[in-house]
Amino acid sequence: MDDVSVHKYSMLAQVHSAAVHGVDALPVTIEVHAKAGNPKTVVVGLPDTAVKESAERVAAALSTSGFREPGGHTTVNLAPADIRKEGPSFDLPIALGMIGAAGGDSKAAKAVRECLLQAVVVGELALNGAVRPVRGVLPIALEARKRGIRWLMVPKANAQEAAVVSGVDVIPVATLREAHGFFAGELEIHPHQLDRAALFSKHAKYTVDFDEVKGQHSVKRALEIACAGSHNLIMVGPPGTGKSMLAKRLPTIMPSLTEEQAIETTKIHSITGLLDSRAGMLATRPFRAPHHTISEAGMLGGTSNPKPGEVSLAHHGVLFLDELPEFRRSTLEVMRQPLEDGKVTISRAAASLTYPAQFMLVAAMNPCPCGYFGDPKRECRCSPRQIENYRQRISGPLLDRIDLHIDVPLVDYRELSSTAKGESSAVIQSRVNAARDIQRERFQSEATKRDEKLQIAHTNAYLGPRMIGKYCALDNEGRSFLEHAMTQLNFSARAHDRILKVARTIADLSQSENIQSAHVLEAIQLRSLDRKLW
Repeated sequence: MDDVSVHKYSMLAQVHSAAVHGVDALPVTIEVHAKAGNPKTVVVGLPDTAVKESAERVAAALSTSGFREPGGHTTVNLAPADIRKEGPSFDLPIALGMIGAAGGDSKAAKAVRECLLQAVVVGELALNGAVRPVRGVLPIALEARKRGIRWLMVPKANAQEAAVVSGVDVIPVATLREAHGFFAGELEIHPHQLDRAALFSKHAKYTVDFDEVKGQHSVKRALEIACAGSHNLIMVGPPGTGKSMLAKRLPTIMPSLTEEQAIETTKIHSITGLLDSRAGMLATRPFRAPHHTISEAGMLGGTSNPKPGEVSLAHHGVLFLDELPEFRRSTLEVMRQPLEDGKVTISRAAASLTYPAQFMLVAAMNPCPCGYFGDPKRECRCSPRQIENYRQRISGPLLDRIDLHIDVPLVDYRELSSTAKGESSAVIQSRVNAARDIQRERFQSEATKRDEKLQIAHTNAYLGPRMIGKYCALDNEGRSFLEHAMTQLNFSARAHDRILKVARTIADLSQSENIQSAHVLEAIQLRSLDRKLW
């Protein structure tokens, strides 16, 4: 074949897109090459099944939208070839690449191909040419801004989410014809505009409040301490005492999400398909309450194609495990790493991914299988062996990682029937914010690249051994109280450090520079399971 024939029957078009890898996006270049030969479309570049099937979806969408395929032998390459491509988000860029390759050497076709190089394109195609929403648009938008891309073309349903990222023009499209019309200069589509401050303010509201909880003043105090220092906690009490009700209101007294935290959390929910497209981003702290039948992969993340689990979906929020002893022990044990490190690493044959998992663990349980052990009004029907077996379902190492152990008693009738409202979440949150401000200022000078835990959070729960020695010093009376507790109650070394961290948080809530003996005593009282020789 001579040079003229090669030029006539061989055409290449390129379209920029992106693939979600972990919680971030990686650039992908889609190359569509058309040449003379038997009519056939081949997709290469390590595609999964959904990407391979895109050839059939794209062909139908092109036909119903009034476009012709390049004809002959068409090769679609997704570069780089060593990264696995998943999902249907490459349909739209592949279709636009095919249209560009089918246009030949005409001036209009060349203009379309040049415009395509200025954009990142994602979207799934229906057989009628409609553009359907896809997952992971927020990390893709962040990657587009990082690369200095001019346009980001997304399905109309994903426009709100993509527009959260400033610095890139988000072009929303509903059909393949609209997408081509924009690049051909035949259709003007204005970038999606979003007032992020107004959006954040609109959705940063909770439907529950602490003033709805009757009684339980000591428990509310413990929850305030937990939020002030970002401490994990477990509530122990009979059925009907309000453990779940209290846990659901915990995010309302935590400090409001910063914009950076909101984007981090939204990315995780975006790639799992849990983000409300109308909201665009999460403005409140997540509250995750998985059922006790959840698997290890569901809790930690995993499967053959790793996806974030519940510990990551609760990032910057609360992970609530109700009826803790009913969870499989192996499922609980896998949480030990993220509880310590604030992240989880999932290794599979296909890839090794790290997801953020900085959350507050809040657990609830009954004191025995029937729930009434120690209740002054109802008789417990459990045998000592049943009670022991029930409690042994929770391992000592996991319990050591929970800072606060709270008894939740039954509420007195007079308190239940009272019409007086308790403190609102806003009032409690103001005290929590004041304590967090103290911690932030204290640790600001300590936050270095070498101290990873201080980069995770500026809260007392993440103090390392060196920082405990520096900021949790006790006076003689406090040391005496702690020594007595360690000797008489057989606290572990980890429990010793947890008590010091909690005491530091109680001191911060009291606006006290030094830890007083009263703070130490309260911290010891908040480890009720250790005091009962659990």
